[in-house]
Formats: sequence, C-alpha cells, structure tokens
Amino acid sequence: METVLLYILGVVIVVVGIAVSIGLHEVGHLVPAKKFGVKVGQYMIGFGPTLWSKKFGETEYGVKAIPLGGYISMAGMFPPGKVKDAAKPSMDSTGFFSVLVQDARDDSAETVDADGEDRVFYKLPAWKRIIIMLGGPTMNLLIAVLLYGVVLCGFGVPVASTTIGSVSQCISTSSTQTSCTSSDPAAPAAAAGVKPGDTFVSIDGTKITSWNQATSIIRKSAGDTLTVVVRRDGKNVTLSLTPKLTTRPVTDAAGAVVVDSSGKTVTEKVGFVGIGYATVVQQQPVTAVLPAVGSNISQVAKIIVTLPQRLVQVAQAAFGGQKRDPNGPISVVGVGRLAGEITSINSIPIADRISSLVSILASLNVALFVFNLIPLLPLDGGHVLGAVWEAVRRRFAKWFKRPDPGPVDMAKLIPLTLVIVTILGASSALLIYADIVNPVTFQ
Repeated sequence: METVLLYILGVVIVVVGIAVSIGLHEVGHLVPAKKFGVKVGQYMIGFGPTLWSKKFGETEYGVKAIPLGGYISMAGMFPPGKVKDAAKPSMDSTGFFSVLVQDARDDSAETVDADGEDRVFYKLPAWKRIIIMLGGPTMNLLIAVLLYGVVLCGFGVPVASTTIGSVSQCISTSSTQTSCTSSDPAAPAAAAGVKPGDTFVSIDGTKITSWNQATSIIRKSAGDTLTVVVRRDGKNVTLSLTPKLTTRPVTDAAGAVVVDSSGKTVTEKVGFVGIGYATVVQQQPVTAVLPAVGSNISQVAKIIVTLPQRLVQVAQAAFGGQKRDPNGPISVVGVGRLAGEITSINSIPIADRISSLVSILASLNVALFVFNLIPLLPLDGGHVLGAVWEAVRRRFAKWFKRPDPGPVDMAKLIPLTLVIVTILGASSALLIYADIVNPVTFQ
C-alpha cells in the first residue's frame, strides 16, 4: 500500500509541477502584454471545460479540465482582411481553407471592443510582439535554470570517486559475457589483492586526487608493475599491480561507447586491471548550472530535429515490441509513470528521489522552452517569425521609399497551423499509447 501511495505522490508532484510551469509560461506572455497595453480577455491553464474562473479587472483567470497546456487571449491577434479580399472569386472566399482563415479573423475581431481598437496585438511594433511571444519560453528557461541550480548546487550529483566500487575476477573475452569461465585469465586487480572499498592514495608515488587520474596512469602502463597504495579500514596498504594490455572500447567524455561510421565499436589497446569506481554525491559550483542547461537544450533540439525518425522507432516499440529508447521522446503519461516509479523505489534515499523529480521538472521546462521556439504556428516561435518578417518588410519598404506594407496577415497561415496541430495531436497520441503499452522505465 505504501508503494502505491508513493507512486501516486510522484505522479501528483509532476502533474502539479507541469501545471505550475505552464502557468508561469503564460505569465511570461501576460505581463509584457499588459505592460504594452494589449487587452487580455482570458488567462487559462488547461483546455476544455472550465473548472474554475474569476474575473479581475478586464481579464478572466481560470483553470480548465485538461491540464495539457494553457493560453492567454489577447485582443486582435490577427489583422482584418484587406477590402480587396472580399471581391475575390467565390472559390477563394468560400473554399475550405479560406473559410478557416476568415473564421480566425472573425474570432480575432470579436476580441476587439469598439473603444479598444488601439489595444490590439497586431498593431504593436514588431519588437514588442517579439517580447510578448518570447516571454513564455523565457519563463520556462528561467525555471529550468533555477531547478538545475537546486539539483546541482543543493542536492549534488553522483560523480566518480577515488574509491574502488567493483573488482572484476577475470578478463572476459566477450562483451556479452556476464560471468567468468575457467579459460578466462585472472584480472590484474583481483590477482593483486585489490578489494571493493579500497581508496586510491598514490600510484608509483603520484598522489591520486581523481578517478580519471588513476585510470589514465593504468591505461598507459600495460606490462609495467605499479606500486599502488590504497586506504583500507583506516590503514594504508601497499600493493603491486601490473596492468595487462587488452583491447577496450573507446568512450567519449560522457562515458558512452564510440562507434565509427559503419556502426562498429571503436577500440584501442590499453592497460587494464578490472576495476570500477564508486560514486559519491557531490554538490556542484554555480558555474556548472548554465552548461548543464545548455547541454539539455542541445539534447532536446537533437530530438526535435530527428523527431520523424524517433517517432518511427516509438511506433516500432509500441506495435512491434522493440525496446524503447530511454533518451527518446515520451509523453506526459510517460513522465508521470517515471515520476511514480522513482518515488516508489524505497531502496533509493529520499533526497535522491526528490532530486530526480526536480531534475524531471527541469528537463520538462527545457523541453517547453525549445519546443515553443519552433518557428511554426500555433507555437510562440511562429508568431516571433511573423513579427520578424514584418519588421524586415517594413525596413526594406523604408529603404526603398515604398508604401508601408502593413502588418503581416498571420491568419493566412491558419490552414498550415491546422496541419501542424493535426501532426502534433497524432504524435502525442502515439507517444501516450507507447507510454502505456511499452513505457520507458527508470531502472
């Protein structure tokens, strides 16, 4: 029963965290919009039926039933159509897409009061519209920075220590081998008497201050007998350790195995003794926060760029039973399952579970930041692109002494917006289904 309650608690924490993140995202739009005089009719968290709302001044604030987004309703998002549009042939004025465009204009016009024609979004200078639309993603970025600061500087992260966490008994001859056989040679560390829990003090007189320093010496010393001093049970113990020349996979800075253009593992011949490090939780300096956020932004951007391919992989996992990519896209349902799984694992210290939940919320805010910058409607980046294009057009018109071209008619992009919304909806449905039948797991 306790495990179930902890699982539910994890889901609730993430759902509330997402709702707060979305709410603050919309605040990022709301504040500059009001500052620049735009009339904001609604500030809503969620979609669908309204669960609660209250009007303060001219703005109705509320919560809706489906907590998968939010919005603010600004007056005059789209400019009215030009008069000449009404005189076009019926195919243009009554076609399906033309009707969509006109409906968007009509809905926008309904938000404009007779005495508030100058308080509309589309009449603002381009730079003000850009600030309003970037306000939401910027808020998510600030939240991510704050949460990463809590995780890195407050809780700390697991790092390699100079203490030995594991000692292999043999040198395996296969990458898939999980146990030693009689034909496998003994690993040098086990043969020298190294034990888990030993802490490096020095190697050949060189004081050891990091795991990478120790392994660097070992890798360069194949065939050489090293005098190794370790701390064991409060006492220094001196051992003789001779690394064996073996072929090992090359790893990058993150510890991932490097592969060549054909997908084969890149290897190198180095000294090997058969030891692994023990991790310790270490608080990081403030200077580590922004690089961590930047790395996460890069990861999310890579997922978005390769999203079609990754969605195919998700479909294969959902309908074909293949293993899910733990670094691939997941839905809100998948995030909730991960959160519930983390909080229900009693073997993990409470501080580590809290840190993991905060990390999830930080990553979600990074995802919201990057995703909303995609230059397509209905995302914030689409409105930013429209404002930039308008500023460019007006600048060129001024340079060449041409009439002001006026605001960009973003309503004409409504048909494309419908296509984008349909694709996003289908992608979300696929991810939700995959997260139900073949979820990404924490362990």
